[in-house]
Amino acid sequence: MDGLIAITYRCNARCKMCDIWKYPTKPSEEISPSDLNVLPEGMRFVNITGGEPFIRDDIEEFLKILRKKAGRIVISTNGFFTERILKIAEKNPDVGIRVSLEGFAKINDFLRGIEGGFERGLKTLEELHSMGHKDIGFGITLSDANPKDLLPLFHLSESMKMEFATAAVHNSYYFHKEDNVITQQDEIISALEQLVNELLKSNRVKNWFRAYFNHGLINYVRGKPRLLPCRAGSLLFFIDPFGNLYPCNGMDKSFGNIREKNWDELWNGTRADEIRRDVKNCPKNCWMIGSVAPMIKKKIFSTGMWVLKQKLRSIIGKKYRSPK
Repeated sequence: MDGLIAITYRCNARCKMCDIWKYPTKPSEEISPSDLNVLPEGMRFVNITGGEPFIRDDIEEFLKILRKKAGRIVISTNGFFTERILKIAEKNPDVGIRVSLEGFAKINDFLRGIEGGFERGLKTLEELHSMGHKDIGFGITLSDANPKDLLPLFHLSESMKMEFATAAVHNSYYFHKEDNVITQQDEIISALEQLVNELLKSNRVKNWFRAYFNHGLINYVRGKPRLLPCRAGSLLFFIDPFGNLYPCNGMDKSFGNIREKNWDELWNGTRADEIRRDVKNCPKNCWMIGSVAPMIKKKIFSTGMWVLKQKLRSIIGKKYRSPK
């Protein structure tokens, strides 16, 4: 099981594609590290997010609790609070750090609403690399404004030997957005096709499966049904800063609150079956790594066959082209 935990909705960014910053939580309302003691042990992965999680000064305490619960922990950040991030990374060399960059300086700072945001994010990445931190990466959320920066950002990640993640704009209650729209489909799809081909040329198996993820992202941009079924609420959960437990950050239907009930009551309670039925019939067709990654592993034969076929085509010089 994977978990996505937003520890605050406070944020120093003013993103164009996300309005969380307009609805910040009060520190007194936010979950405490001890509230997470209710979580089950043996989870595969937990992502700490926000808002901007490094606004909180008790991340270290969250990590102490989550180490007992999950095999791997990653913190998502805009990278602005460099010194705080480096301090946590130094004490926790096995914790992943992912910095969001929406393009190079001009585009990133426009989309994220932080003057000097790209420079600060890149500095954070460089400092993490210099200190020998292993699990580092950055990623882009594609929109009409930034497809031209996708490939150059990927090349930057390759030169820095860092992980590179992709997403596209979504609408949900979590983002407080219903007006994100993609009109430059052809430009985004063309950029993603180029990325898929470069990933397939890689010697890393992980990159080949990333090619599959981006193949699915193209499918999402085209407005088609998702390639894999969604098992949010079964293989994935989301907890908001108030302690409410959701199947994901796209469906505004709560199992209940972790401050009020134990995990078994929430996860296997009377409302759980109803929520999982709603997930099965959800029309959103979201394609985000949080809900897709566990399904790639669940459907490893079918996804692996796609990867094998496309890799062999790449070896003989045939380029990937997305189906219309």
